[in-house]
Amino acid sequence: MLILRVKPSFYLFPFTIFFHLRYHNMAAKLISTGFRHTTLPDNYVRPHSDRPRLSEVSQLEDFPLIDISSTDRPQVVQQIHQACARFGFFQVINHGVRKSTIDEMVSVAHEFFGMPMDEKMKLYSDDPTKTPRLSTSFNVKEEEVNNWRDYLRLHCYPIDKYVHEWPSNPPSFKEVVSKYSREVRELGFTIEELISESLRLEKDYMKNVLGEQGQHMAVNYYPPCPEPELTYGLPAHTDPNALTILLQDATVCGLQILIDGHWFAVNPRPDAFVINIGDQLQLVSVQTLSLNWCHHQTMVFVIFCG
Repeated sequence: MLILRVKPSFYLFPFTIFFHLRYHNMAAKLISTGFRHTTLPDNYVRPHSDRPRLSEVSQLEDFPLIDISSTDRPQVVQQIHQACARFGFFQVINHGVRKSTIDEMVSVAHEFFGMPMDEKMKLYSDDPTKTPRLSTSFNVKEEEVNNWRDYLRLHCYPIDKYVHEWPSNPPSFKEVVSKYSREVRELGFTIEELISESLRLEKDYMKNVLGEQGQHMAVNYYPPCPEPELTYGLPAHTDPNALTILLQDATVCGLQILIDGHWFAVNPRPDAFVINIGDQLQLVSVQTLSLNWCHHQTMVFVIFCG
């Protein structure tokens, strides 16, 4: 069984924010303040038994990298089959999402988290049922120890139903995220077709079984962590959805997966997406092939868009 974790990162360009007293409560709720911590605040420090063992993490040298534009479809299907059965994770290149779309998405995410606190706090909520929302950690109302991340969560399908709820700043946000969401959604359907074929099913099988599929986006911000050996960006977990399409920060190796009891770091590759088999897809496939799915965690050092 696989597990995933992620390191906080997503380094922003240096900038300075001068806080007035009215920002004090805002800053206490988020870590994307522009202030660089030299020590880890107490509410992020995990118990000794639940801390990352960074020295025990190995590099995953044979992590599948699949060119899904290949004209040799049987070979691609076989690669998908092997990756799903062994890892539950794989990377794809030549995936149909334009580089310009990816670059714009990364840029507008940086812009969003670089905005002044009072602008960002218009979207803040600690209610996990509310979308869109800017929040921190995972569920701050229930947690004893927080995770080292802020995140913006959006509903993305149907776009026309939700786009009016999205942030109006940065000014390009709605246009850029709409384009990114549409292109990534098409990639998701392509992956589902390949997985169906890898199970010797009709290519539309997964799409038909899953029905009208929703689409959510989490834009995760992991600031530089002063003591990464004491906390996580996200602790070990599996994803409850059908499929996760993950865009990693190309400069930071934050994603880790658990294979046979050992943690492995997944190196980011330029212009590649990480595909993660979620709980729903694993359950749908259980009658035909036991697709693996991954517990994973995010180590403190990545912007995830998707």
